[in-house]
Amino acid sequence: MTPVRGKLRQLPKRLFVGAPMRSERLGDTLLPKRIALPVFASDALSSVAYAPQEIFLVLSLAGVSFYHYSAWIAAAVVLMMITVVASYRQNVHAYPSGGGDYEVATTNLGVGAGVTVAAALLVDYVLTVAVSVSAGVDNLGSAVPFVVHHRLTIALGLVVLLALMNLRGVRESGIAFAIPTYGFMFGVVALVGIGLFRQVVLNDHLRAPTADYTIHSEKTSVTGFALFFLLLRAFSSGCAALTGVEAISNGVPAFKKPKSKNAADTLVMMGGIAVTMFAGLVALGLMTHARLAEHPDTDVLINGVPAGPNYEQKPIIAQVAAAVFGDGSAPFVYLAGVTALILVLAANTAFNGFPVLASILSRDELAPKQLHRRGDRLTFSNGIVGLAVMAGFLIYAFDAQVTRLIQLYIVGVFVSFTLSQTGMVRHWTRLLRTEQDPVARRRMRTSRVINATGLTFSGVVLVVVLVTKFTRGAYLACIAMAVLFVLMKAIRRHYQRVKRELLPPPDAGTLPSNIHGVVLVSRLHTPTLKALAFARASRPSTLTAITVQVRPEATAALLKEWGEREIPVPLKVLDSPYRDITGPVLDYIRDIRRDSPRDVVCVYLPEYVVGHWWEQLLHNQSALRLKARLLYEPGVMVTNVPWQLGSARRAEARRAEAGTKT
Repeated sequence: MTPVRGKLRQLPKRLFVGAPMRSERLGDTLLPKRIALPVFASDALSSVAYAPQEIFLVLSLAGVSFYHYSAWIAAAVVLMMITVVASYRQNVHAYPSGGGDYEVATTNLGVGAGVTVAAALLVDYVLTVAVSVSAGVDNLGSAVPFVVHHRLTIALGLVVLLALMNLRGVRESGIAFAIPTYGFMFGVVALVGIGLFRQVVLNDHLRAPTADYTIHSEKTSVTGFALFFLLLRAFSSGCAALTGVEAISNGVPAFKKPKSKNAADTLVMMGGIAVTMFAGLVALGLMTHARLAEHPDTDVLINGVPAGPNYEQKPIIAQVAAAVFGDGSAPFVYLAGVTALILVLAANTAFNGFPVLASILSRDELAPKQLHRRGDRLTFSNGIVGLAVMAGFLIYAFDAQVTRLIQLYIVGVFVSFTLSQTGMVRHWTRLLRTEQDPVARRRMRTSRVINATGLTFSGVVLVVVLVTKFTRGAYLACIAMAVLFVLMKAIRRHYQRVKRELLPPPDAGTLPSNIHGVVLVSRLHTPTLKALAFARASRPSTLTAITVQVRPEATAALLKEWGEREIPVPLKVLDSPYRDITGPVLDYIRDIRRDSPRDVVCVYLPEYVVGHWWEQLLHNQSALRLKARLLYEPGVMVTNVPWQLGSARRAEARRAEAGTKT
């Protein structure tokens, strides 16, 4: 019965997380390219499901006639994507240790720039989970109406599920997520290929379900600067397709050897697939006359009448799939399912990037030390849980609405892009000062040109994003980054101060002049007698027992029993007219320290240990409160003398037996 009970205690954790793994098995968790692609690229690949839609949504403010600008905006986004992928190939080869943008910025631009990048990436990872899960629920709702009415609950449940999967390990979660990711890639490529073939070659004139709807434009006349600003805003929204590109550079250590080459190859594969899918969806959206609006209940007109609050606007990928395959057909349902899955699994990129970055920040004393520890499945479990909690809070606060969350998005991405590329330009410039080999110098100059181009493009996009999205919610992301920046700097100052204070002084080995032993006594029971015996065996310079008088009759009984037992330790009674125990004890110990500053006071605290948490609630916690206060007294040592009650001994025996059986 006892071993079974021990196993039952571990059952929930082992059921969800799996059996613990030995440290030497860390190499078994490394990823080949075929698994690394769905693990690290799912965010970038999945963003093509909503990035084209964001372009159309912004342009709809000026009317359907402005949709023709989407082709030019898509071309600019594709150019930006190619540039960023080429730039990050340089990062992967130059900094393969896994710090990614943070390491590049810290090494080349200083700690301040590194902390800025880290804050931007942490915020972006949290938003990646929130946006991806919310978008996945939206896409699933296009095929399953039940999901629409329970959006928030399902989104929060999916975050919990993703956290549990990642707690099992990177390799296991990658294998589980590989099939949906490849299924999505196959579905979208098939959609784009079949759609373009039918439209261009067969001249089928495909039409989306919304093709006959009218979009009420908020701005009837858009020219000059207003048009320029609108196009910039549409471009900044479309740049959501670039999110997740940096994840591979942060996750190089998770690749199998040769790490840098495999990571760079995976980056190129991801870029090529993402560009194809993004451009294809924008093209089919235009060809099928898909209609989208930021406020569909009022701006979408069906037969001249507003659609109303019950109208659910389908995402652009669902509208295009309906035009190509037919609404409700098997391919349509398949694509809706895998799109929802990939959007949810895109959050897995953040679940792999956030804990690793948090661990590196912890190593550099910019985050709590707990984030540097691996769990029993060799994952950074504290970082995974922390990310899930923060993303869940965002989803709850914004009611899992993609349009509201997307406004906070991509600011952090382009902050890290810009600073990283600035650091890479400085990196190559520094190496060129000392490199003499002509071939190596030529390669470095080429790399510097690529990174300088990436810096120019990402800097421009960052300005555009800040200008167009700041008042629409991006200011919240900026505030979060500023708060994290200040917090990380404060954590670093704390750790540096502690390190300075822990440095041993020249006289650190000097013995104290005397050790004054003080045993706290409430009643003369077994724990007290054990504490007295231990204190005597420790042989302090002086030894005194003290008790605080709260009830005179109880003190008199204690003194009488003390004398009857002939205990060879003097007992001092401290008066407490206000029935406070802690104050008189602290005053007594401070008096000893005041009279002998070079002496040390050792306080012996007898306490008994119970076996169950609920038993702890039934006993007085005065010893714990007193110990907490004594820890802040200089020159005072606290020694706990525990006495295990029967329930505690039985609980420990059960744990030991269960461990032996396991």
